[in-house]
Amino acid sequence: MALAPGLRSVVRIVVAGTDTAVAMGSGDVPVLATPRLLALAEAAAAASVGPALEPGQTSVGTSAVLEHKRPSPLGAEVVVEAELTEVDGRRLVFGFTAWYKRLPGAPDDHDTVVGAGTLERVIVDRDRFVSQAASWPG
Repeated sequence: MALAPGLRSVVRIVVAGTDTAVAMGSGDVPVLATPRLLALAEAAAAASVGPALEPGQTSVGTSAVLEHKRPSPLGAEVVVEAELTEVDGRRLVFGFTAWYKRLPGAPDDHDTVVGAGTLERVIVDRDRFVSQAASWPG
């Protein structure tokens, strides 16, 4: 598999108590926490390029822009899709969209976009990165 724009991956969860703003300490409401949404987007981005990286390489997050537009209630199935949009040497840029499937019996049956944004990741040598992190500050 070649590392090129167009690579995609999807991550899905059902919002549980551990995914909420209350549980993550980012608020006091029982809906999907913004940090959890960001983690899902990062997971989708990493998964989209993982198979195309060389042995010993990984990607690490360096920048994120996230617009969390609507709440996702407990029990909602949240789907996050990330797509690689740019490759600039070791720098990778992704766009992502998150939505939740409407709960059975909801007033309308359309999926609801709950968030979107862009992520940047950088390709690194995994062992060297971990070694340097372990010796920080140094």
